[in-house]
Amino acid sequence: MALFKRNQSQLPAPVDGVELLVADLDGVVYRGKAAIPGAVENLNRAAESARLGYLTNNASRTDAAVAEQLSGLGLRARPADVVTSPQAAVALLRDAVAPGSTVLVVGGAGLVDELGKAGFAVTRSADDDPAAVVQGFAPEVGWAQLAEAAFALAERPGRDPLPWIATNTDWTLPLERGLAPGNGTLVSAVHTAVQRLPLFAGKPESPIYEAAFERFGTRNALMVGDRLDTDIKGARAVGIPSALVLTGVDRPKQLVAASSDMHPDFIVATLAGLHEPYPETTFDRSGAARVGTARVRMDGHIVRIVDRGDSPLNLLRAGCAAIWASGLAIYGLDVPEELYADHWR
Repeated sequence: MALFKRNQSQLPAPVDGVELLVADLDGVVYRGKAAIPGAVENLNRAAESARLGYLTNNASRTDAAVAEQLSGLGLRARPADVVTSPQAAVALLRDAVAPGSTVLVVGGAGLVDELGKAGFAVTRSADDDPAAVVQGFAPEVGWAQLAEAAFALAERPGRDPLPWIATNTDWTLPLERGLAPGNGTLVSAVHTAVQRLPLFAGKPESPIYEAAFERFGTRNALMVGDRLDTDIKGARAVGIPSALVLTGVDRPKQLVAASSDMHPDFIVATLAGLHEPYPETTFDRSGAARVGTARVRMDGHIVRIVDRGDSPLNLLRAGCAAIWASGLAIYGLDVPEELYADHWR
């Protein structure tokens, strides 16, 4: 992992040598309809040396609609550059039901469009005896659609459990006004009613990543995201490096507490950090983690700031390195608030 290499003070920039940069959208490229400052400029710069793809768990829109928005923001994006959780869900669906089957959809245009392209018939009613249920986020999803899913998924004597595929588990959706409930909350409502869980297609599960690798023809990729439990966890699961950017959902407090399956290789404040040499993390004889001139050491369960260093970001990086290397559970640690102060809101 890049955070723990020891042989130089500056590592290459995160994008150096990468053939494919896969970027999340909400919280990375834009927040709601507005572009995040600097995102367009830095993504276009990355596209000069690497293929640029967009991985989104948001199932409410089609790939064409997403590409149109990205183009409107100033990015060079086509529908083929957008890999969506509905596309990954359809790949799972093909393995679960016969071609042309009727599928009950909970969601919006993004799901309906992909199901239609794949030759499935769409219904909104459990009375149509669907062969499967596919669920994804859309702003218009409400009680009526969730209830139809529960009716369709109810156990019936002599029938195997109906296949249920959800696009993603994101609990929240970052918008201009703040965090709104995401698809994970809607899936949870159906789960409570039917007492089982669906298969998931989007991040952090592998289908959406595998779809991207197949489409772009390489696994030499870097995932850039704002969520540890989807973007970063998924990248680690499929064996590619990842960068957590502090422009979206997860903040320093979540970073220092991240479990080992959610540790990013790089922590950057904005997408500009993808193009800058990355400071190496080293450990001195006292066991302190050093990034730049920031140093953090573990004294048993106490996290000590030895040197605040040259920047809050390097202090955060050093703190994460020290805590993560300790292998200790975060709830048992005494962590100074200065270490996870959020300077990037």
